[in-house]
Amino acid sequence: MNTISIIIAIYNRKDELFELLNSLSYQTDRDFEVIIVDDGSLLNLRPTAELFQEKLTIEFFRKDNSGPGLSRNYGARRAKNDWLIFVDSDVIVETDYIQNIKKNISEIPCDAFGGADKAHKGFNLMQKAISYSMTSVFTTGGIRGNKKAVTKFQPRSFNMGVRKSAFEQVGGFSEMRIGEDPDLSMRLWEHGYTTAFFDDIGVYHKRRVDFGKFSKQVYQFGCARPILNQRHPKYVKISFAFPSLFFIGYFLGIIAYFAFQQGLILGFYGLYTFVVFFHALYKTRNISIAAMAIISTYIQMFSYGYGFLKSWILLNVFRQKPEDAFPSHFHKP
Repeated sequence: MNTISIIIAIYNRKDELFELLNSLSYQTDRDFEVIIVDDGSLLNLRPTAELFQEKLTIEFFRKDNSGPGLSRNYGARRAKNDWLIFVDSDVIVETDYIQNIKKNISEIPCDAFGGADKAHKGFNLMQKAISYSMTSVFTTGGIRGNKKAVTKFQPRSFNMGVRKSAFEQVGGFSEMRIGEDPDLSMRLWEHGYTTAFFDDIGVYHKRRVDFGKFSKQVYQFGCARPILNQRHPKYVKISFAFPSLFFIGYFLGIIAYFAFQQGLILGFYGLYTFVVFFHALYKTRNISIAAMAIISTYIQMFSYGYGFLKSWILLNVFRQKPEDAFPSHFHKP
């Protein structure tokens, strides 16, 4: 059976919830349930869910705040169907999303899967620039949005499906608040389960709406990666350290330029900036987005790189436990 439960863990995002449910209400395949888990929001989200009760099969639950991973587990325990589909509350899906999921899981053997995220034409320029930097081959290697860029895909919880039996065997999402989705993917691999990337189930992902919030988010991602490396050493890649090398190299370049009048290193960054700008221009056909993509790309590389470097030093040089080094990255079950 390929029955589907959509699980949405949400905190406060009332307008985004309306947009997501609205997009789900226009599905060509209407045979699925929606489980909304209100993770202790300060806003009353139930009336928004009730607007769609005649169009969708919705179960609404409210609980104390515990973070997204444990809230998704809460929803998964209440799901009635064979496949659990996790989407972030700030995404919009296309009308054939459910139809394409069912087609793929009937044709491609796997126990978990994911899809790409992209920018909707209605997103503002900054959101489109951030979307570029998070999906570009020159930043993340394209691993979040291109099947050809990955050899073993790690589904992410903004657009992730898992067979319920596999999810239950590995214990669902862990106590990590940041990085809980790649952690789940790697635990699935360690139990012998397989993952896949589906080309045609991309979602429109709003992400952060300003550079400050985006910087904080990717910094947290960077801090989480060395923790994941400790948990799953079999899947460590040297490429994980690239943003930290990028971060260090930039400041070495500044020192070399002012102390020794040597501009070779900064010349590399100038070339990189040139490539990012024209690649973003080619992808978006908008010079303003391309210019902002330079800013979002450097924010991403510097913030992630600094977070990764800080975390690696705390865990491997000072031998701190992850829970002590980054208490905000974990929650109590």
